[in-house]
Amino acid sequence: MTTQPKLSERQRKILQVIQEYTEEYGYPPTIREIGESVGISSTSVVSYNLNALERKGFLMRDRDVSRGLRLVSNEADTGDSGSTDEASWSELLSLPLLGAIAAGEPLPVYDSNVSLADAEAIRVSSDVVGNPRDVYALQVRGDSMIDALIHDGDIVLIRHQQTAENGDMVAAWLREEKATTLKRFHWEPGRTMVRLQPANPTMDPIYVHPRNLDIQGKVIGVIRRLS
Repeated sequence: MTTQPKLSERQRKILQVIQEYTEEYGYPPTIREIGESVGISSTSVVSYNLNALERKGFLMRDRDVSRGLRLVSNEADTGDSGSTDEASWSELLSLPLLGAIAAGEPLPVYDSNVSLADAEAIRVSSDVVGNPRDVYALQVRGDSMIDALIHDGDIVLIRHQQTAENGDMVAAWLREEKATTLKRFHWEPGRTMVRLQPANPTMDPIYVHPRNLDIQGKVIGVIRRLS
């Protein structure tokens, strides 16, 4: 049994806000939004508590990126019980790592004819994936999604599907270019074009005709590689 760092009520509320906001919008809140949600007017007080949560191992902060917060422990494990729920992390799944995807300029897609038995595999908690059916992993190349906390070298978990809704982060196959890219999906007015939107203010979106686009899957999780 592992002793878990004790959190104040304020810190538990902050973790809950980050978790619920991220689940709803697909990215974490700003420091100001956290303060408004928990009733803290000072951004420095919010930042102090975020630093404390980082020291205690509940989240990671990237201070060079907007909304640079990433939960490490599940908020449900932040009570006063004094221990982590080890059973919830006991089941590990093996997922195929099927090459690279561009978060920037499109890259040629990985050979889709590769045998899954020959593919590199990664181990992921079942809590992260849920139902592992039709889920695979791709390693990110590029920085077009940094404001979504996805960096070069990270691994995205993709659930295979061929449709997308506005705002979904997808693996998009561009037929004419024979290339794949990681972007957020948006229909343009009138549905005559699709906008593939990066999460990096220095980069332009990609506009593509629906006939030139195949959705290969939706991002359901991210694994950050620190090394």
